[in-house]
Amino acid sequence: MTINDEIITIANQIANQGKKPSVALIKTKLTSPVPLPTIISVLKSWSHDPDFTSVQIIQSIEPKSAEDKNDGIESLIQAAVAPLYKEIAALKQTVNLLSEKLK
Repeated sequence: MTINDEIITIANQIANQGKKPSVALIKTKLTSPVPLPTIISVLKSWSHDPDFTSVQIIQSIEPKSAEDKNDGIESLIQAAVAPLYKEIAALKQTVNLLSEKLK
């Protein structure tokens, strides 16, 4: 859970109790110290969502072997890099088209 999620969750819980969320109320319910500007920023952009009152923590399943870990890491890297390859190809195509126009 991020700090922002925790602040939003607390604000929703307070609003569900019929109270107006304030920086002071939120600060007293946080699990760890958070700078006031962060609370203020999140609270300014917050809008009441009565159902968002707890954040589920997704637990990852640990791979059983080092090989499984490597496969998992490699697939994550490939998933992250694939859009970059597509963007590079599109940029190369654009550069080639512009080069041809200048000739």
